[in-house]
Amino acid sequence: MTRARALWLCFAVFALGGAGYWGFKAAGLAGLDAGIASEALLVLLVVGWTGSYLFRVVTGRMTFMEQRRRYRSAYDALTTDQLREHFESLSPEEQQALLEEVGQ
Repeated sequence: MTRARALWLCFAVFALGGAGYWGFKAAGLAGLDAGIASEALLVLLVVGWTGSYLFRVVTGRMTFMEQRRRYRSAYDALTTDQLREHFESLSPEEQQALLEEVGQ
């Protein structure tokens, strides 16, 4: 998540709290009760969001980890192909010498 997106998210939560307050006030709750109800709703929202984040951390399904897995598999495939092409471009004597050097 970028810094700008995090700031927008904070602003959205702040605006949601204000909208909740005015919504509860329009629904007939008094000023203090509307504030408490709005705060309770925001606390539940943040607790749920934090719970979903912790679930993704425990299961290893975070965005960074998934990107790293995809990058690593693509990198491994690319380097394997490049090594295979380079090995096949060697003469049979060079191939044999290389295989003997690595112990195969």
